[in-house]
Amino acid sequence: MTSWSAQNHVSQLQIAAAEGAWLTDPGGRRYLDLGSQLINVNLGHQHPRLVDAIQRQADVLCTAAPSFAVEVRTEAARLIVERSPAGMERVFFTNGGAEANENAVRMARIHTGRHKVLSTYRSYHGATATAITLTGEPRRWPSEPGVPGVVHFFGPYLYRSPFHATNETDECERALDHLEQVVTFEGPHTVAAVLLESIVGTNGVLLPPEGYLAGVREICDRYGILLIADEVMVGFGRVGEWFAVDHWDVSPDLICFAKGVNSGYVPLGGVVVSADVAATFDERPFPGGLTYSGHPLACAVAAESIRVFTDEQLLDRVRKIGEGLLQPELEAIAERHPSVGEVRGLGMFYAVELVRDRSTREPLVPFNASGAAAAPMAEFAAACKEGGVWPFVNSNRLHIAPPLVTSESDLRLALEIIDSALDVADAAAA
Repeated sequence: MTSWSAQNHVSQLQIAAAEGAWLTDPGGRRYLDLGSQLINVNLGHQHPRLVDAIQRQADVLCTAAPSFAVEVRTEAARLIVERSPAGMERVFFTNGGAEANENAVRMARIHTGRHKVLSTYRSYHGATATAITLTGEPRRWPSEPGVPGVVHFFGPYLYRSPFHATNETDECERALDHLEQVVTFEGPHTVAAVLLESIVGTNGVLLPPEGYLAGVREICDRYGILLIADEVMVGFGRVGEWFAVDHWDVSPDLICFAKGVNSGYVPLGGVVVSADVAATFDERPFPGGLTYSGHPLACAVAAESIRVFTDEQLLDRVRKIGEGLLQPELEAIAERHPSVGEVRGLGMFYAVELVRDRSTREPLVPFNASGAAAAPMAEFAAACKEGGVWPFVNSNRLHIAPPLVTSESDLRLALEIIDSALDVADAAAA
């Protein structure tokens, strides 16, 4: 069965091969993978060093239970901790991002002795029981009632401000005031953690305004609440930092990662744990575990991936491409197309928000649209595919998150195709 789909209506592109930023179907037609699959293939498809890392590890040790010490698992954890914000000490490995969020929440509840966890609307944290309850968008609804103790609040989103703000400073201040009010009315002594996507991913590539993450950190510190950063989508180079929180110089108590840690070559996720939280489990057992936690093949790719990032200076490259190519070119495209309401992003992670009317900001398709109501976005996506770009679209947005190794010439080609495809959106908005 195909995820998130009515099975009788599934239409899939068959991939026969892939290399770098490109997918190839059985007929030889190529598509630029603009979404890095599910925004995880950060080092591109079939990277020779990552493939070689799997092969070399397979020759030595294919698998081992997490109760055994394995050199490559220790090495991966060491490399991750060394690149994490100050105060981080341990890594608990999982198989993916949802499990990372599940275990981070478990750690926070046990460490604080509290049960509530706050997360935002317009968020996605995974499809397991606690993770889907924490999710603040429609994919949560079919799984309700969910896990007890989860409370949602509004995060900042200046373009569609829930706080009626007209500038970034007011949006930041009002969003922080709102969060503190939620904490107050929920009872600070009951709140274990605030869980945030450092940059909201699938729900819009929403960058926090300057000072927001630091303000959340201060609120958490004041009330003895842990700050959990969900970096599953934006960790490991996506925005030009090892972790997106580094861009704002904020240190969470727990960081959840997956996806880009090894570009998805073998499933891997985990939680980076602060020294204070890790000490909670020095003498008491941590009540969680996974058969494939820290799988040797996955850890081998993670370790090699971090070395590739370092050797090829990819963080610096991502920052330069974001500032020097994607931002100016997307802004120029926006000027040409009345259906583009806003362009926003950082590094190699951008969203193009499509609207029917720039002045009213009415979305090109309604919230949670399906069927005929969603047709304009489906037609726009089809135009991208026809031009040779495989897009990542959600709601009324195009998300631009190609592999971080994509050449500048290929990026410019992709933007030309998007520019042309936006004529379809313009026509739908007219």
